Amino acid sequence: MLHRRIAAMVILWFAATLTAASQSNRFSITRDQVANAIDGAGMQVSAGQVTLLSNIVSATGNPALKVESIEKWGDRKIVVRLECTNPGECLPFIVAVPLSGAAQERLALPPQLEPVSFSGKPREPDTIRAGSTAVLFLEGPHVHIQLSVVCLENGSIGQSIRVATRDRRLTFMAEILTNATLRGQL
Repeated sequence: MLHRRIAAMVILWFAATLTAASQSNRFSITRDQVANAIDGAGMQVSAGQVTLLSNIVSATGNPALKVESIEKWGDRKIVVRLECTNPGECLPFIVAVPLSGAAQERLALPPQLEPVSFSGKPREPDTIRAGSTAVLFLEGPHVHIQLSVVCLENGSIGQSIRVATRDRRLTFMAEILTNATLRGQL
């Protein structure tokens, strides 16, 4: 009986040590760090305006963050997508920033906020939205099939997205031709 108690205590101590060790090598990313990164991208934001949509952690205490994109989210907010400069430090994440009232005056925004990408190429507005229906033209040797599908991803003309049949039994990769037509291959 004594041996079981000692074994249980050793196991609990070992589990607590592992838990503490696994938590100690993760650091929370703060609203101040996010605000500084957004500010560095040219948009004046205070830490109080930043809304973290989840608990964001990194492998280092003070990771270098970069703004990947800024998009309008409804009439009153924008969504900022950020990631660590070093990809191994954290996963990409998004934050929300309000646009209403006095906050809108404090933000240095262009008059018409269009989707902006900081990855070097301009971001095209989505032609097709996830959940919308479209016609998929499937082509193969000696076969041409036309299917009604549901789009599973957003995309613009020329991009490939995932689509599914209306009953969701089959999925395909398809190239967007127009806002209602797609092309795929068998």
